[in-house]
Amino acid sequence: MLKITKNLVIIDLETTGVWIEQDKIIEIAMIKCLPSRERLTYDKRVNPEMNIPKIVTDLTGISNEDISNSPKFREIVNEVLEFIGDADLAGFNVERFDLPLLKREIEDAGLKFDWQNRNIYDAQKVYHINEKRDLSAAYEFYCKKNLENAHSALADTTATLEILEAQIEKYCSPTDGINALSEFNYRNNVEFYDEEGKFRWWNGKLYMMFGKYAKKYTIQEIAKRDKGYLEWISSANFSSEIKDLADKALQGKFPVYPNEKP
Repeated sequence: MLKITKNLVIIDLETTGVWIEQDKIIEIAMIKCLPSRERLTYDKRVNPEMNIPKIVTDLTGISNEDISNSPKFREIVNEVLEFIGDADLAGFNVERFDLPLLKREIEDAGLKFDWQNRNIYDAQKVYHINEKRDLSAAYEFYCKKNLENAHSALADTTATLEILEAQIEKYCSPTDGINALSEFNYRNNVEFYDEEGKFRWWNGKLYMMFGKYAKKYTIQEIAKRDKGYLEWISSANFSSEIKDLADKALQGKFPVYPNEKP
């Protein structure tokens, strides 16, 4: 049992995506730990008033139909704040994601949530600080061996080969080849269009993430609003991927969200 002298609320959010400024909560769960060792639970699904992407439904098991009759966040914001009270806060990656997004949702509902003034206990930060996540740790985890001569090029590449073989065996079918690991490509789970993160998908639409239109307009809206800006991008020092995007937008050709058919 936790030994605490002040109420502690552990928070986790399920959301429509990972864009803090735009995405919405679809489920909020909290456990309040009291110094008396009593524990209280709050768990509620929320109607985000927007489409839940398929990738999120696959991950969370929450579909648009599941939350169609759930309350909107602004309808439960008071009870959320009342449950939290003046408690300290905890969670996994809460400082970088859950708390900033929750703060924005609360502010969108017309109220305030100054979580930065509280004690925050982030289990992810503690984990990353105290547990190694290097090649030696991966070799021990997947291959159950200690890596001898670490940082010797041949030893490291041999260990990496063994790790890849073990990952295929652990996560894929025994008959799969190396290409089966491509489904774990991190980019497939991130909503960015390009390697540099200058454009990102949100709710099936492509938004600019830099410059004067950052996080405000889709590429289609910019093409209608300010073609000169796209012409500047096309001629400035950007990657060929971004220049090609601008060129095609000027021609009225726009990319389609990867999970949708043209």
